[in-house]
Amino acid sequence: MDDDGRYRDGRSDFVRGAKDIAKVAKKQVGKKMGRGADKVADEYTKRSYKRFEEEDDDDDDYGGGAPSGGDGGYYRNDSRANDDEGHSDSTEGHDEDDEIYEGEYQGIPRADSGKAGGADGAADAQARQFRDLAACEAERRKDQDELAQQYEAILQECGHGKFQWTLYFVLGLALMADGVEIFVVGFVLPSAEKDMCLSEPNKGMLGLIVYLGMMVGAFVWGGLADRIGRRQTLLISLSINSVFAFFSSFVQGYVSFLFCRLASGVGIGGSIPIVFSYYSEFLAQEKRGEHLSWLCMFWMIGGIYASAMAWAIIPHYGWSFQMGSAYQFHSWRVFVLVCALPSVAAISALTTMPESPRFYLENGKHDEAWMILKQVHDTNMRAKGYPERVFSVTTIKTVKQMDDLVTLGDGAAWHQKWRIKLTTLFHQVWHNFQAVFSPEYRRTTYMMMAVWFSMSFSYYGLTVWFPDMIKYLQKQEYASRTKFFAKEKVEHVTFNFTLENQVHRQGEYFNDKFMNLKMRSMVFEDSLFEECYFEDITSSNTFFKNCTFIATLFYNTDLFKYRLVNSKLINSTFVHNKEGCLLSDVSDENNAYMVYFVSFLGTLAVLPGNIVSALLMDKIGRLRMLAGSSVISCVSCFFLSFGNSESAMIALLCLFGGISIASWNALDVLTVELYPSDKRTTAFGFLNALCKLAAVLGISIFTSFVGITKAVPILFASGALAAGSFLALKLPETRGQVLK
Repeated sequence: MDDDGRYRDGRSDFVRGAKDIAKVAKKQVGKKMGRGADKVADEYTKRSYKRFEEEDDDDDDYGGGAPSGGDGGYYRNDSRANDDEGHSDSTEGHDEDDEIYEGEYQGIPRADSGKAGGADGAADAQARQFRDLAACEAERRKDQDELAQQYEAILQECGHGKFQWTLYFVLGLALMADGVEIFVVGFVLPSAEKDMCLSEPNKGMLGLIVYLGMMVGAFVWGGLADRIGRRQTLLISLSINSVFAFFSSFVQGYVSFLFCRLASGVGIGGSIPIVFSYYSEFLAQEKRGEHLSWLCMFWMIGGIYASAMAWAIIPHYGWSFQMGSAYQFHSWRVFVLVCALPSVAAISALTTMPESPRFYLENGKHDEAWMILKQVHDTNMRAKGYPERVFSVTTIKTVKQMDDLVTLGDGAAWHQKWRIKLTTLFHQVWHNFQAVFSPEYRRTTYMMMAVWFSMSFSYYGLTVWFPDMIKYLQKQEYASRTKFFAKEKVEHVTFNFTLENQVHRQGEYFNDKFMNLKMRSMVFEDSLFEECYFEDITSSNTFFKNCTFIATLFYNTDLFKYRLVNSKLINSTFVHNKEGCLLSDVSDENNAYMVYFVSFLGTLAVLPGNIVSALLMDKIGRLRMLAGSSVISCVSCFFLSFGNSESAMIALLCLFGGISIASWNALDVLTVELYPSDKRTTAFGFLNALCKLAAVLGISIFTSFVGITKAVPILFASGALAAGSFLALKLPETRGQVLK
């Protein structure tokens, strides 16, 4: 019995030991199979990529495959192809038990996961999938720092040459389209109000709607560019701008025109934040400030283009046609159509350019980024006469990804998939926006908000206030030439010539004829018209106050009853009144030319400031440029009190624009360099949206004081600029730093 008991105990121990050994062996076999599968997948990827290299060896766009190392591998030291453990950079430093099976990102379980079962297996899987976010964020930050240093070295090797200059002109067209958009509505308003019967409130809304659209567009497109790419987002935004700019040229009603200009503004709103971020990611440290400042010149070119086209097209009223009374296409619509050309040209040119390689690296797309950087290197070297130089970089650091991918399976409806994608994208953009206000960037963001707001409030407020002041001075000068007539008696006289800028009081007109003439700024007060005849009259700013009409006929005139203020009609008749808008004032052709000329001069005046800022940006630094230009602009505001004539106001406009442009260039460069690549366009877009909001407030406040006082606009502008220059000095200097 004792022997049997010992035998059974020994056999039980043996069985338990065998089971334990089997479990350990099974676990080890599973690990080796997983590593073997990973290794096979890496080898397959390597061979596929080599075939891709051989097939595209002569491709001029990307310059062929990657250069070989000493052992023929694609990555440096062939570490990824020959790593026995099968690890990639994204899993480096993790335990084998924490490895994430590639299929998990697609919702595919491990081969042995079905046998794990139980609450412990589910908990382990959840623990692997949802790791500590703080640790992941710290790892991402470390990767980003390493990438920033390596990326700067790669750009140094690629050099600055043909590729950057080509991209410079392509992105310059997009920035030019933004400059054009600012001026379009202001130039067409005098003509559009005739076709659309615009009241003063409607004209004011049309002038501000573009800024509101650009405000929305800057925020939306800036956030999307950090998620779906700079190039793709810029193409979408420019396409929306060009489509609705084209439609706005043909729509007839005020509401539809307003909507088209709003949508056009939303589209072009993404231009500035994306263009500067996009271009900066192809520029090495010592070239960045200078060439971003040169890029700003295209905004000036856009203003010059708009002014020249308005001058050449709008006054030619013969360039028009109409289909009955319902559809009219006048010369100002041709101008709107022509102003869409820079956006269309930018779209066409941008399709030939690659995505930002820095964006690809921030999103874990190593091979795509490497191919683009090789294209930059080879393009520049060929242009410089060194085609034999080889791109020596074989591997680039990529940033650890934290995206949560959601799949609904193949059976889900397309609208459900799109809803999930859009919802996920929205949450990603919103999370990125919140990160701009994280403790790490909160102080910088608040300071930048204050500087952007103060700069925009003063700049846009004054640049719109200047033309309004010029118009006010013109009206004062026009009013000073008014002729007055009192107690005149006119009988049996035919008036068939233009009557302009006159005031007639207590006059008596008997059996007189007013035929085929224009009345401009005519006022009749306490006058009597008896048995008179008005035919084919076109009037503007003309009124009859406290007048009496006896047996008088109005035929084919626009002397509607609203022009007869407190007047009496006795046996008088209106026949076949003119159709059209009831305008209180119509600018003549000379005034239109003056508006275009003033805008042209004001835009051209920023050229010296652009040149100076470009040459000194990398020498004196961004903060000195920003603060110094703001202080000088603040001082120049006090000269506004001496602007008592039209020529003086034009000179002051040019002075202010030429000085303040250096502040804008420095602010653009500083914004690009203060934020990391994964938040750059989000932060830039938000700050640019705040800029447009400040512009709306500045324009509304400053223009309300036209003709009342100069002191308030001067104090507002100088105070905002002084505050902006003081806060700018509290920001960190970014000259000489690598792009984060």
